[in-house]
Amino acid sequence: MSTGVRRRMGVEERRQQLIGVALDLFSRRSPDEVSIDEIASAAGISRPLVYHYFPGKLSLYEAALKRASEDLAGRFAEPHEGSLGARLLRVMRRFFDFVDEHGPGFSALMRGGPAVGSSTTNALIDSVRQAAYEQILTHLGVTEAPARMELVVRSWISLAESTALIWLDGRRIPRAELELQLVHDFAALVAVSAAHDADMAALLRTMVKDEPADGPLAELVGRLLSLAP
Repeated sequence: MSTGVRRRMGVEERRQQLIGVALDLFSRRSPDEVSIDEIASAAGISRPLVYHYFPGKLSLYEAALKRASEDLAGRFAEPHEGSLGARLLRVMRRFFDFVDEHGPGFSALMRGGPAVGSSTTNALIDSVRQAAYEQILTHLGVTEAPARMELVVRSWISLAESTALIWLDGRRIPRAELELQLVHDFAALVAVSAAHDADMAALLRTMVKDEPADGPLAELVGRLLSLAP
């Protein structure tokens, strides 16, 4: 039988609880629309106690963004199993899982939210993009990317971001189609760059050679061939 006595949380445990509560609220509404009173109520504590752990809403928002950015960056980690097309598709599925679960929070993270322009927020966004970039390079078997390869990978990451943000505005296209489309977009960017660069041409040949007949990139090749007279 419960005695009704609450266990007192330590400082770090309470901070982590407040961050989790804030993230949950931010996943359903824009952080601009979530008040400290709502966060306090959801956490079961008073408004002044929230300020005891965080000096203001901005500091709590930035702490929540930090946890979200670490989660999002981790979505790009992928075992080196299967073809590149299959790996990229799994990455895109996890990426869109995050976007789907944390829509308003994802928008706030990528667009800056109430902390737009702050050095902390900009650093968090850059850390996500850099983690994604480094993970993709590992799948390409590259440590130092040549200039055109860096351009392609960073351009593709930006494309994935903008695609997700546009998708959130109404979700008018099935996300599974967009996930596959983004994998095809990566191959298309590589193919265009291959016309100007020997390293990218070699990468394209490897991608096509290693892709199984039922892989996502093979589907793209089939579609392109179907356009030929």
